[in-house]
Amino acid sequence: MKKPNKLVVASGLLGLTIAGVCAADLANPIPMPNQLIDYQGFQKQVAEVGPLRAKRRISEADFIRMAAESGTIVLDARSTEMYRLLHIKGARNLSLPDMTEGDLARVIPSKTTRILIYCNNNFRNEPRALTSKVAIASLNLYTFNALHSYGYQNVYELGPLLDIKTTRLRFEGPLAPKVRPEVQGASL
Repeated sequence: MKKPNKLVVASGLLGLTIAGVCAADLANPIPMPNQLIDYQGFQKQVAEVGPLRAKRRISEADFIRMAAESGTIVLDARSTEMYRLLHIKGARNLSLPDMTEGDLARVIPSKTTRILIYCNNNFRNEPRALTSKVAIASLNLYTFNALHSYGYQNVYELGPLLDIKTTRLRFEGPLAPKVRPEVQGASL
């Protein structure tokens, strides 16, 4: 009978040990305390906010009507660069990665202010400024949750997927479509 090669045996044992450690790490991750990151709290909040968000998704017509009402803020949380290229007329920009409590307070008068949000995934046919994201990474999901995290409870989200060429919403910026006569009277 041939003796096993010590290097092969050692490599095999090392591989099993590493696999065991990796499996153990996944099952029992090493705590890395950081008071500024709370994934479990995030998961809990997403579960709590989900039913509220489901009730607060609104149609194009409701978005236009509500945006025209005094005291309502239309918030665009995309990057400043994409906002400059194209945004809903009258929208205020605060890029989600830059959102802080102070920035929000400067853009939104109070935590009871009605806020309407939209994102890339609400529009098709403008791939430069409104590039679609993977559905589970849609900016609306994060924005709604972030605003809720900061105490803003009066948030509504544009629900449908709209064609930039036929929507009744009006846009501003270098990539804004020309206003069609049939939507000339639209308020946004």
